[in-house]
Amino acid sequence: MKLIPELPLPETVAPRPKASGELALSLGSSAVWTERMLATLERGITGGKWYSLIDKVWDEETLRMAAWAVIRKDGSPGVDGESCEALEQHLGEITLGLSRELKSGSYQPEPVKRVWIDKPGTKEKRPLGVPCVRDRVVQTALLYVLEPIFECDFAEHSYGFRPQRRAQDAVARVEQLLREGLVFVVDVDFKGYFDSIPQGPLEGLVAAKVADGRVLALVRQYLKQGVMETAKGWQPTEQGTPQGAVISPLLANIYLDPLDQRMARAKRAMTRYADDFIIQCRTRAEAEAVLAEVQAWAAAAGLTVHPQKTRIVDASQPGGFDFLGWHFERGLKWPREKSEKRIREAIRARTGRTDGRALSGIIAALNRRTKGWLGYFRGSNGDIYKRLDRWIRMRLRSIQRKRDRRKGRGRGRDHQRYPNAYWAELGLISLEALARAKPANPA
Repeated sequence: MKLIPELPLPETVAPRPKASGELALSLGSSAVWTERMLATLERGITGGKWYSLIDKVWDEETLRMAAWAVIRKDGSPGVDGESCEALEQHLGEITLGLSRELKSGSYQPEPVKRVWIDKPGTKEKRPLGVPCVRDRVVQTALLYVLEPIFECDFAEHSYGFRPQRRAQDAVARVEQLLREGLVFVVDVDFKGYFDSIPQGPLEGLVAAKVADGRVLALVRQYLKQGVMETAKGWQPTEQGTPQGAVISPLLANIYLDPLDQRMARAKRAMTRYADDFIIQCRTRAEAEAVLAEVQAWAAAAGLTVHPQKTRIVDASQPGGFDFLGWHFERGLKWPREKSEKRIREAIRARTGRTDGRALSGIIAALNRRTKGWLGYFRGSNGDIYKRLDRWIRMRLRSIQRKRDRRKGRGRGRDHQRYPNAYWAELGLISLEALARAKPANPA
């Protein structure tokens, strides 16, 4: 199997031998899994189950590598208040302690801290789960061990939270299928998917390939660790995967894999990214049959198909559908309304009229944000890039007006006072020009 590491290993971690083939693994898994283990994975393990795995989780080298991955992400502290900075300062001590706790069976994860954050574009708030740093380390080590076992059998049309797979790849597949005439789109939404996964059946799917009782017990601990909220205290988690947990995306993919495999066997044109998926068909009758099939599967799996958000769309007609931040309609695509609204909100936050930074600093921050946005939303039809360029320059002219002690937005004669060339000289990029240019790395 050909292993394709995602990132260079930290200098303190040496890669282990790698076999050849086609399985793409994450950085951590490619280091943890030995050539012998990968060879067994390739030919198929006797009985179809893996037994002795927990020693790979508590291995100090695995935990150190997992700790560095947590440190790089630099998330917020959990209920114990320990930070990623503290983890880095006491790396050896913490990983040694975790290794000993895992070996002795005394390790117990803390509840996940629940905080509420604004939901972009609305007045609503959504819950965010923040596990403790030390629990993130163990979960990351667990992910490194479990990922290849399931990754090798996941369906080709599944893209979310998988090594060497991107949302851009899923979008490209959708476009290709539309060009081939599969324009009747079954757009499915599972209501509260991550929070509603039945834990018993999920554990059964994990146990179908993993027979190491201590690993299964560790998975169960994370499913049952509960959440801690300031106003409500500790609350149990009787269903769903743990919020914010490193292991949750893998578990979510595992639970939807039976649906993936069913669609693949039936040669359905499904494209899935986590719980966001569509199935493309040639006729409305086929789409209606597919939707009924998915609804029946979901009911048996204990999931709820959202009645308002699930629909069948003819993408060759006005209206179209949204998928992974894009809007698809009549052979064209452009960023969906929410995607444009979010980038405008991000730009607005960086271009306040009373911002005291030098214009060069404001523009540098803007460029970083808009380049990142364009990195994903390149290839749009319509005038989205031109409209954003104009709006950004208006925001900057408004800052300049304020500094010139004039009120109001930058418009009218401000276009002559501060022409486009003025902003270009200050380093402002043009989304329209960059979108036309050939990407430096098309892959």
